[in-house]
Amino acid sequence: MNLPNRITTARICLIPLFVFFYMADFIPGGYGKLVAAIIFAAASLTDFVDGKIARKRGLVTNLGKFLDPIADKVLVMAGLILVCAYPVTANGGSNPPAPIITPEYIGAIFVIVLLARELIVSAFRQVAATKNVVLAADIYGKVKTTFQFITLIYYFILAFLVQGFYSSVEGTAWTVLCIIGYVLLAVTLILTIISGFNYIWKNRQVLKDAK
Repeated sequence: MNLPNRITTARICLIPLFVFFYMADFIPGGYGKLVAAIIFAAASLTDFVDGKIARKRGLVTNLGKFLDPIADKVLVMAGLILVCAYPVTANGGSNPPAPIITPEYIGAIFVIVLLARELIVSAFRQVAATKNVVLAADIYGKVKTTFQFITLIYYFILAFLVQGFYSSVEGTAWTVLCIIGYVLLAVTLILTIISGFNYIWKNRQVLKDAK
C-alpha cells in the first residue's frame, strides 16, 4: 500500500475516533467536542493531502480511487449524523438537550439533500462504469466538499462552546452564532445541489442509449 492510500486509510480510521469524542459527555467542560473537532479537521486535511501526493508522485491507484470517495462520504455523513441527531446539553442545563443544529427539521433537510446528491451521483457513476467511461471529479465537487468540512467543524466547535460555556442557548451572541451556522448550511446546500447537477449535466451523454 503506497503513501496516499495509507493516508486515506488513516482518514477512515479517524472516523470512529471523532465520533467517540463527540459523544463522550463524561469529559468535563465539553472538551470531548473540541477534541472531536480537532480530529475531524485533521481527517478533513488528509483528503487534500493524499490526492495531491498521489498526483504529484504518480501514485494514483485503483485502490485509491475506490477508498478516497468512500472515506469522504463516510466522514461527512458521520459528522452530519452527530450534529443533526446527537443531543447537546448547555452548561447548567437550563435548556433541554437538543442537537446543535436547531430546529431539527433544518438538519433533517440538510442530511436528506446531501444523501440524495451522493446516491444520485454514485448511481450515475455506476452507469458510466458499465459503459467504460471514467468520470473525473470537477472543481465544483471539491469546493462542495470543502464547505461541508468547514460547516461541520463550525458546528463541532459550537457544540463545545454550548456544552462548556453557555448556561442558556439564547441572547444576542447565540443568535449571531446561529445565523453564521445557517449561512454556512445554506452555502453548503446550494453548492451540493449545483455540483451534483453540473456533474450530471456535463456528462449527460452517459445516460444516452447506444444506437
